Amino acid sequence: MSLKNIKPVLNNIAKSLSDVQDAREFLLKNTREVIILASRSIVSIHKGDMKSAKKNIKQASTLLRKYQKKATVDLRRYIITPEQEFVEAVCLVAIVERKEIPTDKKLNVLPESYVLGLLDCIGELKRMVFDKIRMDNIDEAIRVFEIMENLYLCLYPFSMYDKVVKEARKKIDVARILVENTRAAITEERRRSELIKTLNKFQK
Repeated sequence: MSLKNIKPVLNNIAKSLSDVQDAREFLLKNTREVIILASRSIVSIHKGDMKSAKKNIKQASTLLRKYQKKATVDLRRYIITPEQEFVEAVCLVAIVERKEIPTDKKLNVLPESYVLGLLDCIGELKRMVFDKIRMDNIDEAIRVFEIMENLYLCLYPFSMYDKVVKEARKKIDVARILVENTRAAITEERRRSELIKTLNKFQK
């Protein structure tokens, strides 16, 4: 018995696995910058600095396109997190600017990344609603909440795909709680506003 035939085969396999491993390390290291840029964009959105938000999104998009080329079928899972952070930031900008939320095809991201990014966006919308309430801008708070609630209702059915879209069910459960808490806050604020209006009428 000789190992002559299998040695070159194993060498080729080792070379292939080494290439995959190198690409994996590259993606894990470099896609962090995309995540950081998307996070900075979200912070800028909440501060009302849309110029900085869009600048960070543009930089994140450029880098993401570059790294997506490295994400072959074996490595596609390593691009999901940066893509979902990118989706979250882009969709938040669209909502603030009263524009249509772009599709996964428009953003050129994986379907899983798109669903997870939209789910993450719900948490940022809650924060935005509470910011608007603190600013006494109840009309804008209600507008954002309605988008938040409708987004949750659209995404709720994806809980059945938890084995395919990792953490989908967990994120949907969290989103449900966020929507319920935000609805309670909106209701309370509406009652407070109505009470103030009534009291002002009596004072006149």
